[in-house]
Amino acid sequence: MERVKVLIVDDSQTMRAVVKAVLRADPQIDVVGEAADPYEARDAIKALNPDVLTLDIEMPRMSGLEFLEKIMKLRPMPVVMVSSLTQKGAKDSIEALSMGAFECVGKPTGGDTVKALSHLPGIVRAAAKYRPQGMTDHTPTVDPSLASFKPNKKIIAIGSSTGGVEALLKLLSGFPENCPPTIITQHMPPAFLKSFAERLNNTVAPKVATATEGAPLRVGQIYIAPGGAYHMQITGRVSPVCKLIEGDPVSGHRPSVDVMFKSVETILGGRAIAMLLTGMGRDGAKGLLGIRNAKGYTIAQDEASSTVYGMARVAKELGGVDIELPLTKITAKVMSLCDINTTSKMRHSA
Repeated sequence: MERVKVLIVDDSQTMRAVVKAVLRADPQIDVVGEAADPYEARDAIKALNPDVLTLDIEMPRMSGLEFLEKIMKLRPMPVVMVSSLTQKGAKDSIEALSMGAFECVGKPTGGDTVKALSHLPGIVRAAAKYRPQGMTDHTPTVDPSLASFKPNKKIIAIGSSTGGVEALLKLLSGFPENCPPTIITQHMPPAFLKSFAERLNNTVAPKVATATEGAPLRVGQIYIAPGGAYHMQITGRVSPVCKLIEGDPVSGHRPSVDVMFKSVETILGGRAIAMLLTGMGRDGAKGLLGIRNAKGYTIAQDEASSTVYGMARVAKELGGVDIELPLTKITAKVMSLCDINTTSKMRHSA
């Protein structure tokens, strides 16, 4: 098996050494070079032809975001961004993910820096299989046919991980302003999740916010699990609200899609429309099966349109998927299931 060739781009010699030490410990990865800024990186890419780039966001002469934009326009390749967990760093990370970066990892701040980046080799190996399509336009494009959309009593639950930022931007850009109540668990650090919710709120037609304890599920409102020490659930069969619970990681994650889906299965049953999108691992697969068994409708993003076909693949193997669709066709399917006009026509024609 050929090793994954990686180029490390960071203006900090210390950080480059840490990233190199972490990656070189993996026998499947070959660190072929380093660069201190995007200009050095440009020459190194031509000379070394790496499979994956790790790219610092904050650098002199040209920012990581500017360089990422050039890469995605001129030579799309898998890029893993390395960012600080400050408010600005989180905002820039979300921008990078929306531009096509494979993943963003937070820079360690003290302590055992090598241990803090122990997950990086797995991300790099997965990134090597990713084929980015370049820059994507996320301008909201709500289908004109949804002008008469009237939500029924369905509630939408979505789980996503690696590749989820770009997938959710595309998916939710087609949601109408009066979309069904929607809850989302996306695997990311809490600072990133807050910035992501703000980005979505400024981009898509419905209102988007990180969930708070007791927040009511309402038409036209999308909630994202805040992460950190909390998982997100829902409670209240008549008038569902968000519930935040402290706990250990479940299925390897906090927030966990499985935790959210389990509450959706229990509280909503057949009122649920659940989706599992792109992402590594298996979080959400068991939960999606539970929702399907409870008569909810389940959708998985297909392999061709996924950044990483992991969670959805496991759900399909378990028998938890009613239908598998490319990302571009999911919104139309979901809205047809949630539109009182469509469902009433189906009842009359039955």
